[in-house]
Amino acid sequence: MANIPTAAPRLNSGPTLTKAEFQWIKNYLHKQSGILLNESKQAMVMGRLSKRLRYYDIDNYMDYFQLFGKPGYEDETFMAIDLLTTNETYFFREPKHFEFIKNNLIMTQSASQPIRIWSAASSSGEEAYTLAMMLAEYAKSQQWEIIGTDISLKILAKARRGLYPISATEKIPQTLLKKYCLRGTEEYKDFFVINPVLRNQVKFLHANLISNLPELGIFDVIFLRNVMIYFDMNTKQKLVERLQSYLRPGGYFIISHSESLSGMNINLKMVSPSIYRKSGNE
Repeated sequence: MANIPTAAPRLNSGPTLTKAEFQWIKNYLHKQSGILLNESKQAMVMGRLSKRLRYYDIDNYMDYFQLFGKPGYEDETFMAIDLLTTNETYFFREPKHFEFIKNNLIMTQSASQPIRIWSAASSSGEEAYTLAMMLAEYAKSQQWEIIGTDISLKILAKARRGLYPISATEKIPQTLLKKYCLRGTEEYKDFFVINPVLRNQVKFLHANLISNLPELGIFDVIFLRNVMIYFDMNTKQKLVERLQSYLRPGGYFIISHSESLSGMNINLKMVSPSIYRKSGNE
């Protein structure tokens, strides 16, 4: 009698995210945050949310999604968005932007004029603290403020703490590193923390850029970098229209070098690749 091959035992890797379930969370995330996932992200979604299914002992993703907004599970929506939001950033990322702001605003604004900058998708805080170092080092005015906003509550908590691994110092100029960063000791020996004096001049707030925004005031510069790559054109248009109302006439709107405002009906004029200026008087 011939041997009949048997299937290899299946590893217990948890439930699979079906195409219909992926479409559901894709639509939900787009509605809630403006982020548009492409089809290649299905495995990423499954991997990042699988721990939540294990936590609740749920055996399929649709049952997990039904928790969103359910009484007693109000925080689960924020948890899911935290897990699905990419928060990759680092100090002095795209350094030409900081050099431009230094030469065209920070060092030219009179001492009597305050400077306000908004890091509109601040993630874990590296962009906001980079700006803080630049202002502390080069601004004539001592009246300056940086606001960082993000949709992720978890990542905002990390930003407020201002604690980073030593490896994150790679692109920070040595002069600024010595003045504004403190090396950790004992259990934190492989970390550094942003100087508390500098950290106190940076405020981090929770905000969904496509939903109701808190009262933020008017800014001299708005950084919105590496955000619109996740949005469709309609969402991009509405977002830029909205944010430019927080920018003073003559103020700068800065996006990533990989992004563009081409084709949008907006009150911003490009002065350099990825750097735009709001029309109107100074």
